[in-house]
Amino acid sequence: MEKSVAILMADLSGYTALTETHGAASAADLIDKYIRIAENCLIGDSKLHQRTGDEIMFVSDSPDSLLATALKLAANTASEDNFLQVHGGLHYGKLLKRADNYFGSALNLVSRIAAKAVAGSFWCTDEFVNSITDKSICTFKSKGKHLFKNIIGEKEIFELSIEKKKADYIDPVCRMLILNPQNAIHHPNKDELYFCSSQCLELYSGNHRFIQTMQNQN
Repeated sequence: MEKSVAILMADLSGYTALTETHGAASAADLIDKYIRIAENCLIGDSKLHQRTGDEIMFVSDSPDSLLATALKLAANTASEDNFLQVHGGLHYGKLLKRADNYFGSALNLVSRIAAKAVAGSFWCTDEFVNSITDKSICTFKSKGKHLFKNIIGEKEIFELSIEKKKADYIDPVCRMLILNPQNAIHHPNKDELYFCSSQCLELYSGNHRFIQTMQNQN
């Protein structure tokens, strides 16, 4: 039988660039760290249901608990030096659970929303906003109505107002957050550019076309 479930899908912005730059081992280490952070952000009955690549799916019977989880996830990942920005989508809709797997069009919708959310932001549906009992936990800014592939009709989308530490710099090659510039590699001629490693500085200096391609990827 289908039941209403709160769903959060969150993935790492820049994961492809990081993998291309630093390799599979570094990417795997980052995912392990991401999972640890995510597990420490669970509020109430929220649970980490599954991971696919760099995307984590969370579920909860309580939209309020999942909202608190999303806010904590956003804040904690943004406070990690040499980590990636997270973006995601939230929805409250009916799903069928069978053998610990979920099925339903709500999954497709929240996945589309997560993909559209910009780095460092979480977008949600009006169904999710209306399901929240304590709206004082944060504010929701309307992003207008959007069309999503294979979703009938327009959906009004809202962005969560998230208070978090803003990174002063982002490595232009691997997209990692630079929270402590004193521990990073400074570009010798461009004051606004910092890198997580000398490898990224060398790549930036030697191949601008590569950098442009990476910046257009998540």
